[in-house]
Amino acid sequence: MIKIAIADDNSFLIRTVQEKLSFFEDFAVRCTACDGRDLLDKLQNNRNIDLILMDIEMPEMNGIEATNIIKSKYPHIRIIMLTVFDNDENIFNAIKAGADGYLLKEINPRDLYQGIIETMNGGAAMHPSIAFKTLKLLRDPNHFEKENADEIKLSQREIEVLEQLSKGLNYNNIADNLILSPSTVRKHIENIYTKLQVHNKLEAVEKAKNNKLI
Repeated sequence: MIKIAIADDNSFLIRTVQEKLSFFEDFAVRCTACDGRDLLDKLQNNRNIDLILMDIEMPEMNGIEATNIIKSKYPHIRIIMLTVFDNDENIFNAIKAGADGYLLKEINPRDLYQGIIETMNGGAAMHPSIAFKTLKLLRDPNHFEKENADEIKLSQREIEVLEQLSKGLNYNNIADNLILSPSTVRKHIENIYTKLQVHNKLEAVEKAKNNKLI
């Protein structure tokens, strides 16, 4: 039986992960936590945890900070980052902190199962896009430093569109509010995704908030 902890500040996503794990009899979720600090507190009474599925963006203490501390205090615990973000900075920092794997939350139950088993057997479970970026980082470590140094620059109109997106509005609502055509809004959003290096609305809003763009 593999004893698992889940750390995520979104209770709905915790339940989603628990549901994915429930298909497999050799997994048991022993505890859940809403952030890194909460997880560290709970590990005091759950030191026999085998593996943690760790979100990155959390209040109080994020997943990368928590991974760094847990790996120093409990080196036997395996940690898989389970996140919506696949940007170079998160990958680089997670690997430095000691993460044993890096998967995306969109993963299906079977692939999550295989990733956990692979990690428990000493492997490094990684989503294909993560594995490719990791190879890039290893081949050219200076590439990350150069990319990370580049400030994200959005136009004023793109910031306005992002602010509307963050309120949960659809393309037509945004178009009406900003007096634009829906096709223009769509083009702005495509440009925003490219500049932020994200793939969907959730990632765009989160990254914009983290970089204090909105």
